[in-house]
Amino acid sequence: MATLEKIRNKAGLLVIVVGLALFAFIIGDFLNSGSTFFRQSHEKVAEVNGEKIDYQQYHQRVEEMVQYYKNQANTNSVPEEMMANLRQNVFDTMVQEVILDEQLDKVGLTVGPEELFDMVQGENISPEILQMNDFRDPETGMFNKAALLDFLKTINMNPAEMNGLTDAQKESIMQAKYSWLFLERNIKRSRLQQKYTTLLSKAVSYNKLDARAAYEGSAVSSDIAFAMQSYSSIPDSTVTVDQSAVKKLYEQRKEAYKRPESKVIECIAVDIRPSRHDYDETSRQIESLKEEFVASDEVAGLVNDKSDKSFVNAYASINSLNPDVRSFVASAEIGEVYGPVFEDEKYNMYKLVDKTVGPDSLDLAQIILPKMNQPEFTAYVDSLVNALRKGAYFAEAAAEHSIDQQAAMYGGRMGWATEADIVLTPMLGEEIKNALFAAPAVNHVVVANSTYYTHIIKILDKTPNITKYKVADIEMAVSPSSATYGDLYNALSQFIAQNRDIEKWDEKAKDAGYQVLSATLTANDQNVGAVRGSRQVVRWAFQNGKKGKISNIIDCGDAFVVAGMKGTIKEGYRSLESVQNSLKSELVAQKKGEIISNELKSKNLSSLDAYASAMDSKVDTVRFVSFDTPRITNIGVEPKLNAAISLAPVNQVAQPVAGNNGVYVFEVFNRNEDAPEYNEAEQINTLNASNMYRFGYQTIQSLVRKADIEDNRIRFY
Repeated sequence: MATLEKIRNKAGLLVIVVGLALFAFIIGDFLNSGSTFFRQSHEKVAEVNGEKIDYQQYHQRVEEMVQYYKNQANTNSVPEEMMANLRQNVFDTMVQEVILDEQLDKVGLTVGPEELFDMVQGENISPEILQMNDFRDPETGMFNKAALLDFLKTINMNPAEMNGLTDAQKESIMQAKYSWLFLERNIKRSRLQQKYTTLLSKAVSYNKLDARAAYEGSAVSSDIAFAMQSYSSIPDSTVTVDQSAVKKLYEQRKEAYKRPESKVIECIAVDIRPSRHDYDETSRQIESLKEEFVASDEVAGLVNDKSDKSFVNAYASINSLNPDVRSFVASAEIGEVYGPVFEDEKYNMYKLVDKTVGPDSLDLAQIILPKMNQPEFTAYVDSLVNALRKGAYFAEAAAEHSIDQQAAMYGGRMGWATEADIVLTPMLGEEIKNALFAAPAVNHVVVANSTYYTHIIKILDKTPNITKYKVADIEMAVSPSSATYGDLYNALSQFIAQNRDIEKWDEKAKDAGYQVLSATLTANDQNVGAVRGSRQVVRWAFQNGKKGKISNIIDCGDAFVVAGMKGTIKEGYRSLESVQNSLKSELVAQKKGEIISNELKSKNLSSLDAYASAMDSKVDTVRFVSFDTPRITNIGVEPKLNAAISLAPVNQVAQPVAGNNGVYVFEVFNRNEDAPEYNEAEQINTLNASNMYRFGYQTIQSLVRKADIEDNRIRFY
């Protein structure tokens, strides 16, 4: 009983303890689940009409796009500028997909598994796949479905099937799979957009009146004589524009002045350039090689080891060399060395390795075949070469056999090439160069192999024999040393430590030899002004919005940058004050047009010469002006003038027309109607086909503009 009494007395405390325990349990669970929520929010690249695009999803798509670009461009690297374009392309595509999918769901349009299968490996394969050289028969140049199916089987190998492959082979398969996934997604997306665009375009069709107007707009053109008085002939100070008119025009154009959130910063950019010590050290290094360069009979290894650029094992004409080297080789003995010499921020040292006599250039055409070791393939090549050597037409053979069908369209022509051109072409190289320049005569056919291909090359022509020179070049560019990096970094760091108030940067920077740059940045800017590789500065500005905050020193590759935050311009519309000067100029031009037109009309002039005299101008002519002419020769973009010319009678001076740049008076002296005979059905079909593309594109762009899009890419890139 005593125990129960104690419990009753402590009941209030017990309720509080239990309550705290329950609260701790609940808040703990919330924080645990909340951490997932916050993490998901942080990894959100974008949100489109409430649908999230997370980082991993976006990054995967970017990787696929990058791999596809590398394959198409035959490169292993992507420049930063191109990388930014690829990321933007992927982002725009994913946003459009979300928006378009909403519309597709409403109307029930889809691309099912069977339809996709049919487009990628069935009976109605997509033109994008049909045109790929990887799936062409090397003998016929036609699409080879078996090659496609073999490729798909390879990229879809399971882990057990890959056990016997090297890491390089596995990596190659994965890269090919990335590219295929990218292509397959694009094919499916293109089909969906085509269906949607077709559906929309069928709702809007041109009629016979539209067809007749479109035909006459381009089929009928006019030759005119004209005189023009520029608006600059009237001083702006003599024309008054009411502020209410400026405001009215601003309201009409307001949507054009919409702007995203912007950050206003000031920054100091220090170019990372070599010091005097760096120049002296580079000079010393190249001088130290001179004795070995003179003595060596095998300069290729020395050049490849010490020079900034590789040895080119090719002879060159004297005219292709720079002036200093030209003077050197003209009188030098084989083995003689010239330099070092300094020019364009680099030191060069040259050695005349050899001389020869031969043509400087060859005019070439080629047939490219896949490289194979099978006897059947060797026999096939021999048969083709024999036919060509006996006079078979090379262009026809290229069209029939070459896997490079784009070049085959021009007879397989490679154009004129020097020895260096061939050596430096990735698909060719030294062995092919040697075979070609050793060929005995024009029309000789050479067969040579590169790493992946067999080349059948015909010498169409060659230049006359001249003396050519093989020159070895050791080149050393002067670049900043680590000590120079450190000195520049430390000096800027010291300046920032002593000047934490960005409002005083201007006056202090001049004394320190720095220049302060001002910039207004949006989240999509890739650089700050002319400072290349400065995307990190843009990211800092949007992640550190506090006014007066100063960044750490940011290494942008060729420059050190430190930025200071001046403020934020919120998303919205540009103010009337910021655009009123351009609006006022437009209204002033309109007023001038009215003034000039009224003055000319009041004079009741009857000839074009009289108008030209009154306008203090001269009569000029222009031919073939139609309603659809986008830019009139020697006049410019003047749509009002286009319309007036199309409607004007022949051999009659028209009334003054106030255009964009001045007032025009003209006379049509000839009308051209030499277009094909009008075909109403054909014209309507042409207009509808054009309308389908335009209407579909404009619809998607309109949906994007109206969508609620939250763009968080600045957090990641």
